[in-house]
Amino acid sequence: MKVIFLADVKGKGKKGEIKKVPTGYAQNFLIKKNLAKEATSQAINALKGQQKSEKKAAAELLAAAKAIKAQLDQEGTRVVFTEKVGPDGRTFGSITAKKIAEELQNQFGIKVEKRAIELEHPIRAIGLVEVTVKLHKEVEGEIKLKIEEA
Repeated sequence: MKVIFLADVKGKGKKGEIKKVPTGYAQNFLIKKNLAKEATSQAINALKGQQKSEKKAAAELLAAAKAIKAQLDQEGTRVVFTEKVGPDGRTFGSITAKKIAEELQNQFGIKVEKRAIELEHPIRAIGLVEVTVKLHKEVEGEIKLKIEEA
């Protein structure tokens, strides 16, 4: 019996795969537990349409990430922070990923998820800094920061 897997089944198949399995196994286990459904021509066509739309959505996400990377790579895109600085040259407040994302949105209208900004530790020094941001699993960008003394 041919079935379309609705979920990953260890040792048998992954979600979206069409495979031939023993009829008893399919009817008594896979279909009963909603792990698979019978591969009729209608179900196969629906699966192909769904895979096509998922592929299109993934391509759109990748294109959007590349567009944001292009905006970040422009020379004029430098996020400016004005912070109070102590006598030792360190800022009183630290600059976190959340602050960077908010200022990027405010100054340039570029929306970046704060979790995508890769900071080992909050920035506490003045000067020019470049921070890596993971826009997509295939696209990484650089956010240029300028931290000035107030």
